[in-house]
Amino acid sequence: MFGNYLIGLREGLEASLVVCILIAYLVKTDRRDALKPIWIGIGVAIALALGFGCALEFGSQEMTFKAQEALGGSLSIVAVCLVTWMVFWMRRTARHLKKELHGKLDAALAMGTGALVATAFLAVGREGLETALFVWASVHAASDGTPRPLIGVALGLATAVLLGWLFYRGALKINLAKFFTWTGGMLVVVAAGVLAYGVHDLQEASWIPGLTNLAFDISNTIDPSSWYGTLLKGVFNFQPDPTVLQVTVWALYLVPTLAIFLAPVGFASGKGKVKGPDEQGAQGSPGSRGSQPTKAS
Repeated sequence: MFGNYLIGLREGLEASLVVCILIAYLVKTDRRDALKPIWIGIGVAIALALGFGCALEFGSQEMTFKAQEALGGSLSIVAVCLVTWMVFWMRRTARHLKKELHGKLDAALAMGTGALVATAFLAVGREGLETALFVWASVHAASDGTPRPLIGVALGLATAVLLGWLFYRGALKINLAKFFTWTGGMLVVVAAGVLAYGVHDLQEASWIPGLTNLAFDISNTIDPSSWYGTLLKGVFNFQPDPTVLQVTVWALYLVPTLAIFLAPVGFASGKGKVKGPDEQGAQGSPGSRGSQPTKAS
């Protein structure tokens, strides 16, 4: 349940922050007349995300068992790829998100109502579709016949909405870069479990061999129906009898991805950083600070 709560919180907070930044900018610049198109775009984006989630859930129920497993496994892998890209992107751009959105909104204001609707729709819609896909894949992987995974997601989304409102009201100020780094790291751990379960689904669909080649089986030691078994399943998508391929894929994804993600921002690219004018001037000779380039005659 905690893993699904984390997904709802992490993904929902991104969308909430986008909405808060857009609305706060319009209010501060006295453009309240543009709020209605923004809310229309946000509403359409939320409806699309919900529709996408419903299509995944109810559409998969009409399939055969192997087709369900093939779909679930494939979408789990796609979801992990999208979420991995998203956590890296958000970690790098969290400091500049407000400036980027303000620039897009200024351009949309100049173009008219349709552009405002499109801006809000695209800003929130991408987050909504990613959230719907990853939540569906995670719930599918962690489902134990109870509504706990969905309750966890709902609580996470509710917390995200509350935090977004507090940000807007100015009652809550935290370091967003650090917040997204820590929650992103935890989400990478959750994604590793979803990826391993997706591989297991593809093995059950006979798309990948090795279903009977178990890495270990500790079902007698860790009862999946016990409280600690349920906790491990909900947080890490732990399986007491994984296949060799599942364990291999889990380790090959988690270890390097987490190491790169937790490395300092700009890791392996520091030498190629483009220096600003101030930095370039600071590195020049003292006598060249006030000099001007000479024009060729």
